[in-house]
Parts: sequence; C-alpha cells; structure tokens
Amino acid sequence: MNKSATDLENGSVGKLLFKLATPAIIAQLVNILYNIVDRIFIGRMENGQVAMAGIGIAFPITLLVTAFSALIGMGGAPLVAIKMGEKNNDGAEKILSNSFSALLIISLTLTIVFQITKEPILWAFGASDATIQYGTDYLGIYLIGTVFVQIAMGMNPFINTQGFAKTGMLTVMIGAVINIILDPIFIFRLDMGVKGAALATILSQGVSAIWVLCFLFGKKSILKIRKKYIIPELKTILPVMALGVAPFIMQSTESLVLVSLNSQLQKFGGDLAVGAMTIMSSISQIIMLPTMGLGQGAQPIMSYNFGAKKIDRVKKTFKLTLISCLAYTSLMYIILMFIPEFVVGIFNNDPALMEITTWSIKIYFAGIFMLGVQTSCQQTFLALGQAKVSLFLALLRKVILLVPLIFILPIILKDKLFGVLLAGPIADITACLTTLICFIIFYKKVLSSIDKNNLDSKTLIDVK
Repeated sequence: MNKSATDLENGSVGKLLFKLATPAIIAQLVNILYNIVDRIFIGRMENGQVAMAGIGIAFPITLLVTAFSALIGMGGAPLVAIKMGEKNNDGAEKILSNSFSALLIISLTLTIVFQITKEPILWAFGASDATIQYGTDYLGIYLIGTVFVQIAMGMNPFINTQGFAKTGMLTVMIGAVINIILDPIFIFRLDMGVKGAALATILSQGVSAIWVLCFLFGKKSILKIRKKYIIPELKTILPVMALGVAPFIMQSTESLVLVSLNSQLQKFGGDLAVGAMTIMSSISQIIMLPTMGLGQGAQPIMSYNFGAKKIDRVKKTFKLTLISCLAYTSLMYIILMFIPEFVVGIFNNDPALMEITTWSIKIYFAGIFMLGVQTSCQQTFLALGQAKVSLFLALLRKVILLVPLIFILPIILKDKLFGVLLAGPIADITACLTTLICFIIFYKKVLSSIDKNNLDSKTLIDVK
C-alpha cells in the first residue's frame, strides 16, 4: 500500500488534518492574492476608483470561469479518493483522465462564448459609461488564458486528494508569486493598466498549469492521466459533474450574487458603492477560501475512510474541521466589526471610498461568524458523496435567500442602500441554521447505515 494511503487510513487524524489542511489553507490564501494584488495595484492607478469599479463589474465572469473548474475538480476528487479507499486505483485513474479531457472541452467553449458576448454581458451586469472600457479591457486578455485557469484550478484537487498537499500548495504559490512580480511591471512600468493586470494573471496561471500537468504525468503521482481513458465517457463524467454541481453552484452563484449586488448598488449608490463592493468581495474571499482549504484538507481523510468503512475516523475529522472553521470565521467577524478601516486601507486610501466601504462592511458581514458551520457541514456532505443534499445547501444561501432579499429589502426599507446590504446577514444566519439541522439529520443517517449494514459505499453515493 502507498504511504499516503496508509497515512489516510491509519495515521493520527489530528496530525493528518494539520498536514493536509495547512498547505491547502496556505494555497487558498495565496490564491486570494491573484485578485487582491490586482485590486491593490489597480486602486492606485490614475482613476483607480473608477478602474476598481470596472474590474468589479468583470469579476462575476472570472468567478464563473473558475466555477467550471470546481465542477470537475471538486466533483472528481472525492470520487477518486473513495476509489482509492476501495483499493481500485484503475477506476480512480479513469475518473482522473476523463476529468482532464472534460476541462479542455469546457475551456474552449467558455473562451469562445465569453469573448463574443463580454460587452453586452458587462452592460447587463451594471457597467456604466465610465467603467465599461476597464471591464472589456480586462476580460479581453483574461479570457485568452481560460484553459490555464481550468487546468491549474481544476486538476489541482486531484493532487491534493492523493495526499500530496504540499505539491498542491506549490501549484498556487508558484502562480501567485509570479503574479505579484509581474503586476507592477505590466500595470505601471509598461503602462498597460488593467490589461497588464489581466496578462499577469493568465501568465502566472499558465505556469501553474504546466506544474500540475508535469506532476500528474510524472513518476511521483500515485494516479496518472492515462491515454486509454482520455476520451470522456458519460458513465464516468456524469457522476463527477453530479457531485461537482454543489461546489460549482457555490462559486457560480457568487457570480449571480455580485451581479445582483452591483446592479442594485449602482442604482442606489452609484460607481462608489460598486467600488466598495469590489473591495468587500475580496474580503469575502479572505473569509471563505481558508475555510474551503480546511474542507479540502479534510476531504481526502473523510472520503478515503468512508470508502474503507472506518466511520470513527470520518466523525473525528468532521469535528476537528467544524471547530477550526468556526474559530476562523469568528475571528474574522471580530476584525471586521472593530477595525474595518485597517482592512479597507489595504485596497484604497480614497476618503470617500473608504467611508462608504467601512460603513457597508459592518452591515453586510454582520452574520459572517456563523459561516464556519455551513462550510464544514457542506464540505463533509461533499466528501461523503452526498450530491443532492450538498446541492440544496449550496443553493440555499445565495439563490434561495440572498439574491431575492437583495431586491426585496430595498422595496420594504426606507434606506435603499442599507436594505441591499442587510440581505447579507439575514441570508447567512438563516442558511447556517438550516444547514446545521439538515446535517444532524442526514449525517447520522448515512454513517449509521454503514455501521449497521456494512453497505458498500457505492450504494450511498448520491449521484443519480
């Protein structure tokens, strides 16, 4: 048995979670730098306030591109880990190879569609005469590198799920460091503005993509991309996409949320309010992505032991993940409520933008402390192959609650801008409580059925 597999099955859960989650968290934090560094430099350009709003309008499309990488990567990785737990590496490699082909097809499709439609989409997303050019300039370059984004972000989970968390971390770190170096050169030295920010991003993602492929085709990987499995088969790729729908919706609906917010904020607060939301969307990533890193670190442990029917290890991993996620989101809540000026100052020092953003943060993030519960529970459902429940929970917070509230509350409340922002904490708290109730019901049912009946894990993977 491979050492990584032995560790997943028999190693200390606490040490394993720390070993796998730490690189994943670092990778997620570094991944945030792709957007944050761009915005820090763009915010200090001439007309940086308007350029920031233009990038904010384009951001939903970039989120949608990365969401498709999650559809395949986050859907396929748990299934690969379960196959490894069942000692079926051949089946795991079939999923891996099919997933790679699917990402290439998706990349080509997204590039063509968005290049043709980017300008009308940006107008529909809330662009103004002042911001439209910045948005189209950024996307025109960014979309060329769609294939790099899909490979780097979509195939990296297949490295992490084999237990090679440090290699997965380096995938992101290498790209982020290159991005940080190239940003000031392209934006200021070569005077490329937002086009330079986009070019720095796709070049750095290109290097990350090469790193991922070298590993998965190389000797160190337990599983490899095989030519005999490179042609996608529906019976293989459909379960991947079924399980990946939940993380896809989590990310793609973030795009829907931003479109809804930007259109309403443009209506009630103008370009300044949209610029504030651009900063807050970066802060939201700082909060959410590390908790997702914790979930990604826990996923191989839970998925492997679920496949191996070692339920006590699954339960212990979940408890540690829940405590860690909740502690982090609570800490971020305290920071945002008591020193928001410090956080906003990282992105921009314009007095008007700082004032509206600081005020908005205290409203929009008022329920953020509870998100650690939702993230850990939903990631656990994903690790156990429970696609339908994970899908419902992914839809609940953003599609069912947040988006409608963004439009309903301004009608009810006198202060329209306050109403738009208040949708955030109402949706967060309601969704977290609902997730907790669902988790208590379904989690015990799934695990107890294995304890009692010793069922094959295939019968519990809800991908039909």
